Amino acid sequence: MPHSMVFKGYRKPLEMEDLWDLKDKDKTKTISAILEKNMKTMVKKAQAEMEKRKRKKRLRENDPDHGSNMSKAQSQDILVLVNPFPLLALCGTQRSKLLIAFVSDPEAFAWQGYLYATLLFLAALVQSLCLQQHFHLCFQLGISVRASLTAAIYKKVGMALLASSVCSLPSTVGETVNLMSADAQRFMDMANFIHQLWSCPLQIVLSIVFLWMELGPSVLAGIGVMVLLIPINGFLVTKAKGIQVRNMKNKDERMKIMNEILNGIKILKLFAWEPSFEKRIKEIRARELRDLLNFSYLQSISIFVFSCAPFLVSLASFAVYVLVDENNILDAQKAFTAISLFNVLRFPMAMLPMVISSLVQTSWCGACWLKWGAFQALRYGSLLTGSAVCFSEATFAWEQDGNAVIRDVTLDITPGSLVAVVGAVGSGKSSLVSAMLGEMENIKGHINIQGSLAYVPQQAWIQNATLKDNILFGSELDEARYQQVLKACALLPDLELLPAGDQTEIGEKGINLSGGQKQRVSLARAVYNNADIYLLDDPLSAVDAHVGKYLFDHVLGPKGLLQKKTRILVTHSISFLSQVDNIVVLVAGAVSEHGSYSTLLANRGAFAHARSTKSCQEAQKETPKKLKGQQLIEKEAVETGKVKFSMYLRYLRAVGWGFSFWVAMSYLAQYVAFVGTNLWLSAWTDDAQLYLNQTYPPGQRDLRIGVFGALGVAQGECGNTGDAASRVMHQRLLSNILHVPMSFFDTTPTGRIVNRFAKDIFTVDETIPMSFRSWLSCFMAIISTLLMISLATPFFALIIIPLGIFYYFLSPLFQRFYVSTSRQLRRLDSVTRSPIYSHFGETVSGLSVIRAYGHQERFLQQNESTVDINQKSVYSWIVSNRWLAIRLEFVGSLVVFFSALLAVISKGTLEGGIVGLSISSALNVTQTLNWLVRMSSELETNIVAVERIHEYTKVKNEAPWVTGKRPPHGWPSKGEIQFIDYKVRYRPELELVLQGITCDIRSTEKVGVVGRTGAGKSSLTNCLFRVLEAAGGTIMIDGLDISMIGLHDLRQNLTIIPQDPVLFSGTLRMNLDPFDQYPDEEVWKALELAHLKTYVQDLPEGLFHLVSEGGENLSVGQRQLVCLARALLRKAKILILDEATAAVDLETDHLIQTTIRSEFANCTVLTIAHRLHTIMDSNRVMVLQAGRIVEYNSPEELLQKQGLFSAMAKDAGIINAQTTVL
Repeated sequence: MPHSMVFKGYRKPLEMEDLWDLKDKDKTKTISAILEKNMKTMVKKAQAEMEKRKRKKRLRENDPDHGSNMSKAQSQDILVLVNPFPLLALCGTQRSKLLIAFVSDPEAFAWQGYLYATLLFLAALVQSLCLQQHFHLCFQLGISVRASLTAAIYKKVGMALLASSVCSLPSTVGETVNLMSADAQRFMDMANFIHQLWSCPLQIVLSIVFLWMELGPSVLAGIGVMVLLIPINGFLVTKAKGIQVRNMKNKDERMKIMNEILNGIKILKLFAWEPSFEKRIKEIRARELRDLLNFSYLQSISIFVFSCAPFLVSLASFAVYVLVDENNILDAQKAFTAISLFNVLRFPMAMLPMVISSLVQTSWCGACWLKWGAFQALRYGSLLTGSAVCFSEATFAWEQDGNAVIRDVTLDITPGSLVAVVGAVGSGKSSLVSAMLGEMENIKGHINIQGSLAYVPQQAWIQNATLKDNILFGSELDEARYQQVLKACALLPDLELLPAGDQTEIGEKGINLSGGQKQRVSLARAVYNNADIYLLDDPLSAVDAHVGKYLFDHVLGPKGLLQKKTRILVTHSISFLSQVDNIVVLVAGAVSEHGSYSTLLANRGAFAHARSTKSCQEAQKETPKKLKGQQLIEKEAVETGKVKFSMYLRYLRAVGWGFSFWVAMSYLAQYVAFVGTNLWLSAWTDDAQLYLNQTYPPGQRDLRIGVFGALGVAQGECGNTGDAASRVMHQRLLSNILHVPMSFFDTTPTGRIVNRFAKDIFTVDETIPMSFRSWLSCFMAIISTLLMISLATPFFALIIIPLGIFYYFLSPLFQRFYVSTSRQLRRLDSVTRSPIYSHFGETVSGLSVIRAYGHQERFLQQNESTVDINQKSVYSWIVSNRWLAIRLEFVGSLVVFFSALLAVISKGTLEGGIVGLSISSALNVTQTLNWLVRMSSELETNIVAVERIHEYTKVKNEAPWVTGKRPPHGWPSKGEIQFIDYKVRYRPELELVLQGITCDIRSTEKVGVVGRTGAGKSSLTNCLFRVLEAAGGTIMIDGLDISMIGLHDLRQNLTIIPQDPVLFSGTLRMNLDPFDQYPDEEVWKALELAHLKTYVQDLPEGLFHLVSEGGENLSVGQRQLVCLARALLRKAKILILDEATAAVDLETDHLIQTTIRSEFANCTVLTIAHRLHTIMDSNRVMVLQAGRIVEYNSPEELLQKQGLFSAMAKDAGIINAQTTVL
């Protein structure tokens, strides 16, 4: 029962466990099935329509379709209840007419008056009950629509679409999150008002019929005014639609860039690029706010027109009525019955434009939406053959009409064989794997795969779950097999390092694992999955040399765990090729040769050539990260208790005090005019008694009409809450998020931050101004109504006191009960919404993996349960709203009853006009009281958004970007680095990662940094860039203590080529030089040195080639080269290489190393050891172990010393610094 929930919410802040479980019919699974069924029908219709009218714009076809789709999807709900409001409201006006007649008739019996008063009360009660039932069903429909849309978007984007379609559609993660948050919310709001589409016209027609009965043909003047207002409304709606469409696009673009910023935040910090991206977001936001402002102007005009509308209609009708015939005298019975009817008219006339504009917004979303519906998933047919994988003259492209990426491949892979795929960067190795996974369009030929697939992507995809869950990936636990897999994938030593072993929670995108650990977890997932065919996209590129050898021997090789499985291994590593069954060499998307190792060497083709140029042994190192506690992602904080008053003040301060005062005054003026109009009308109707049986003086008549008209127009004046608050709050949030330290992003899921920028900013932009306006309106309306009743029947002032006390004690009691429950439910709604976005983002990034393993269903179920948890809080919130409304409307009904009762008791002392005024005002009060409390609580629940945004504007910042102490111009000129007893930890509660490092790196020296996993190699680079701040000691660069200068002064003067090549959507040039600091010649020079010049010249747009989100349209190797070009362009005195060539083939690696040696000859270069041979020509090598330097000397000295370094070199097959053997 709602009682129990509300009382529980009053006693303590509600938690998810206190809420009711959803019924099966309300669960996402059930409702999304209904939507999907209807959607299929609609899409078929739409496609048939498109065939007929191919040249017409898509949007125009989808609009009408969508409307019927909504109503079909839930038709059973729509037929449940006719909106009872118009019929009952009209009954009320007829009763008030009888009551006025009774007061004006001295002969009437007293019992009639009491009967009429009681009937008024009962009509108000029944109206209240029916209306609440109607609202309840509508809201239920609304949340069902929202849940089914969210689930459907997830299903379409996350599962059914080709990955290529995800990339090629103009819909990025940001846009889709928008579709899920703001747009699904619009559908929900629309569902609440959908019935107004027919009930508004019905109310208008019925009111006009009753008006005709009162005023006769004069009503036509009023109707004429209404008809005139329709084109004005049409014009406003069209304008609004244009603005809304533009604004949706801006919002999508802003969310897209925001998503990228959050995903690439580390690169932004290392390169000090935050201002450039902040500027991009600000530009879009400025456009968005400009449109919002225009939209609110339009809204103001529309509100002005419609607050004047009922009044203009009554003015026209009354004026014509008294002007047409001298005998037509406006008496109380006619005027106030007419006024009550005009008030009934006010609601549908105000609602209709809102419903229409809501439809406009929804139809735009509907168009975006059907765009998704039309895509279908790709499946390959299966032809039975004896091969595990068989390509037959197959050609593939990323899009149906795109350029072929894989050309005429004919390959036959026998079951149980190990096949290596080799080739230069961009030759199509990963694309070949994607083709086998069914992620590409098959343009000609065919491919046949026999058996189940497991896939290890080039960039490991790790879920935000425990390490164990990441490996099991939804499979049943078989302990013996699980332990066997852990051992084979070299994960046992890591489990000892992790604070909670395999129960340690891994952050989003595997944030607290090193590159090599992520790759091994990804491999373990595949091995545990026990598939028939293994597609391994360069899994050994991110691990140490000895670990790579171990993995090959124990997992991939002829004696490994997978020896009986079919393995297709993409690799740049030559050392294992002699042990594979077959080698496929790719050149520009075609197979140039394939056969066994010895055959290919004997052929002296491309393979033999590549091998001879680079016959060396590579060894790789991992970047470690000190591992954090088991609990990494904290539960999202939910504020409890009352929203602090300071939040309202903060919002008003953001709006501006002067502006807030002006808005309040304009509302006050509006309601003073409202009271004036009614009192004037009351006096006018009393003229009927004054001039009984006399000619009505024309002067008096004109005065009455003129003043009535002037007061009415004054009512239309309307304030508008500005967009200042939106601008200020977004600005603070954005600037603070860009200033917070890296550790915040490590422990906060992106979805949580995105939620602030999507839903909460949407609330501040659009919902709160509306709530504020409505609240002010309701508040003023109540005060003015009570004032009018008291003026009419002074006795009523006596009733107001007990009613007020009753309302004051009971309503706050209701309200306290209700608001504490409602507010907490609203907070739970916000908190349970973040995981929906987080899960969605995670799914999109791991799409190919999820599909390869065939786990779509499990992820769909997980999404459904996440949405259901959110639904629980929304559903409970809706029920608590209805609980309150019923109780408050009862108080309103009492106001009506007492004002009627007093009129009956005071019969004989009152004029009809005054009674009419009193009762027509009282009839309004019920709805308005209810709205006032609804608006108060809605305002409070929406102000939670301000609270949530404020929470993230208060997150502690990193050091300032620029301080008073600026480094000298041209610093660092020498590039000397000194570590003096340097200590560092990741977070205050954790152990030290670097335990007091002291060393000197001389000017232009080349230093290699090596060490096993967890030794602290990456922490060293993080310290140089002050991503981690010192726990003790100092770092001096050219004699300047780096902790004394601003972060940007430091970071702009160092250069790093990071481990993960992160690119942003935008032009290639923007990715290299976001501030436009360098001329084109220098950019081309950098590209030439990075061996990308020919590739970029061949692109149609050259430097302005658009890079897709995350750089998806470049291969991983090409992305790495773009990162090299960035470093070459910046040309700082100190360069740090962090595992920079792990994703490129040997030949490209050789080119990169040569470029670095020549171009950075007079720079200090710190190389975190990847392929070990690349640091053999360093001046010195630093060997780290457990955060301390154990060896630091030239490679020759260290090889002779027989220490840790020589053991690692031996593992990698390196005998001395000059010779490297296979």
